[in-house]
Amino acid sequence: MSDLLKRLLEDRPIVTDGAWGTQLQERGLPVGACPDEWNLSHPQAVESVARDYVEAGSRVILTNTFGANRITLEKHGLADRVAEINRAGVEISRRAANGRAAVFASVGPTGVLLMMGEKTAAELEQAFFEQTQALAQAGADAVVVETMSDPNEAVLAVRAAKTAGLLTVACMSFDSGKQRDRTMMGTTPEQAAEALAQAGADVIGANCGQGIEGYVAIARRLKAATDRPVWIKANAGMPQIVDGRAAYVMTPEEFAEYVPQLVELGVAFIGGCCGTTPAFIAAVRRRLGR
Repeated sequence: MSDLLKRLLEDRPIVTDGAWGTQLQERGLPVGACPDEWNLSHPQAVESVARDYVEAGSRVILTNTFGANRITLEKHGLADRVAEINRAGVEISRRAANGRAAVFASVGPTGVLLMMGEKTAAELEQAFFEQTQALAQAGADAVVVETMSDPNEAVLAVRAAKTAGLLTVACMSFDSGKQRDRTMMGTTPEQAAEALAQAGADVIGANCGQGIEGYVAIARRLKAATDRPVWIKANAGMPQIVDGRAAYVMTPEEFAEYVPQLVELGVAFIGGCCGTTPAFIAAVRRRLGR
């Protein structure tokens, strides 16, 4: 276990941050635009998201690099700016953190399916290594491989991050099946935990896909399936579509009501995903009595 992880775990649970995409949209990011490019064109707006989470009490904040891999950036004509965008993302979050929070860099899926043969496993792993190497060189404290549906892709991302020398959190998104306890590819929490641990993930968890009420059961199963610390970042309930956009109606206080259950289960990292805001993080901290 790394020294950073040991220090963080001395005072658990660690409160992380909330959603980034919806926060950037509130600051003017058009639907369908490339959020990661804003690290270059709108750095002050990106920094304000990170700073608001630090002010709300996040001890770990992410970076605006979720889609900053070569395969995803290529769709926006930005494949030649991978290193630049990832470096800027880390620098922005580090400025916002100002020593008050650790910076865990976000690494999301490529958007291609290995089973369809669009890209090879080697191509995906190389894309993830290029990204995570840039994040490591920029000074990220760790990487969060998140919102993964395919365990095979998640394993490639984890392996790449470990090769780059980074502490690695690995999260799957459980949003499918009758009980909403499987990923889109049919992976259970137990299967995910085993695969991610074998790949070398230091922390294992779940994010996105559903509201916090559903992730209590997922957290229980992850805790039973692994000895790694568990990370949970749930959505603010299920969205309603209003004027073409996802609208979340759960309040920060309603979200925070589930936090004691996660604490009782021993979840080490607690934060929010889609629809959550700095107000949600502040509510979580109040619920924890901090």
